[in-house]
Amino acid sequence: MTLTADQKKTVSEWVASGDTLYAVQKKLSDQMKIQMTYMDVRFLVDDLNLQLKDPEPKADASDVSRGAPAAERKGFLEKAKEKLGLSAGAAPGPAEDDEELEGPAPTSGVRVTVDKVNLNPNAMASGTVTFGDGVTGKWMVDHQGRPALLELSKPGYRPSPAEAQAFMQELSLALQGL
Repeated sequence: MTLTADQKKTVSEWVASGDTLYAVQKKLSDQMKIQMTYMDVRFLVDDLNLQLKDPEPKADASDVSRGAPAAERKGFLEKAKEKLGLSAGAAPGPAEDDEELEGPAPTSGVRVTVDKVNLNPNAMASGTVTFGDGVTGKWMVDHQGRPALLELSKPGYRPSPAEAQAFMQELSLALQGL
C-alpha cells in the first residue's frame, strides 16, 4: 500500500516524536484507517529513512552480571554484623591494639562447624555453633547471604557483641575453608 505525501509526513512526525513501531501501526489503523502488519510498518519506516528513537534502557533485575551498586554491595561479614545488631565499624572488644587485629582470632570459646550435607532448601550453608557460655544452636546462611541462628538451646538467647563478633569470624573462616 502506498501512502500520500501528507500521510508520509504524518508518519515521519510520529517517529520523530518518539513513537514505536507498534504505536505507528496503531495510529495508522485508528487515525488513517490503514491496516498494516508490524513488518510492513517497519519497511515503511525504513523506506522513509526514519530513525526510531531508542527507549531509555530499563534496569533488568534479572541481569546479575552488572552486580549491585557500590552502596548496596556488602560483604558477608558486614551483612552478618547488621543482622546480629553489631555496627560495621564497632570494635570487637574494649582493647583495640594492632596485635589483636593482625593476629589470630581471640580465643572466645565459640566453635563453629559446617554441615557436610545441607538439607535445608532455604540455606546455602548450615551448621552448628557452641558459644563460650555453653549455649548451642544451629546456624544457616540463606541464598542472599544473610546469617541466622536457629534452634538455640536457650530460648531468646542473644550472644554478647564480643561473642557475636567471634561467631562471625569463625563462621567466615569455616566457610572460606570449604
